[in-house]
Amino acid sequence: MPSGLRLSTPLRRLSVAALAIASSGCAARWTIPDPATIAAAAGTTSYSARLRISIDGPTLRARTPVLLAFRRPDALRIEVPGPAGPRLVAIAEGDRLWAVFPGERAFFSGRPTEADFEALLGIALTPREVMDLLVGLPAPRLRTYEARWRGALPARIAATLPDGGRLTVTVDEPESGVPIPDQAFGEPPHAGYRTVGAEEVRRLWDRR
Repeated sequence: MPSGLRLSTPLRRLSVAALAIASSGCAARWTIPDPATIAAAAGTTSYSARLRISIDGPTLRARTPVLLAFRRPDALRIEVPGPAGPRLVAIAEGDRLWAVFPGERAFFSGRPTEADFEALLGIALTPREVMDLLVGLPAPRLRTYEARWRGALPARIAATLPDGGRLTVTVDEPESGVPIPDQAFGEPPHAGYRTVGAEEVRRLWDRR
């Protein structure tokens, strides 16, 4: 965890929502949401969960756990945990995007655009599109989108990204409508860190 910031319990959770699909083999595991449940998920103003993410794209292939939290309309926090603390903390808030790689003592600053998100995370979506994907509102730019629900929120999402990459998200213990402290979405501490650009950010991921 970056120095000076400790996540509250809600920030160690994440969630996902979308179109429902059920199969006979998963009937006990997956549920079919009614229209009220879908509407409530789509209207989620804050969200947190623990995710397991798989990306198979033209520029990045990765499997990793993620701690994610967001607060509408434009605040998103993504943390990739490691054995000795976070490997990556990325925060989008308003028109700013920050990321720190504590192990590398590296700091990246950009804008919350699909280009900067693709450079940083290998996912060419905006923060708002990521939020929507998790609560059942797939972005029109997605080539395909499929979600399986468990209760009030989807628990597994499979999508084809605009660049043709495949994204799979498995959600553990999601929470919606929970209060998230403002400090979770502030610029992460990076005193003494070197500044890196988009090209070096990708090399940092390539070494993982």
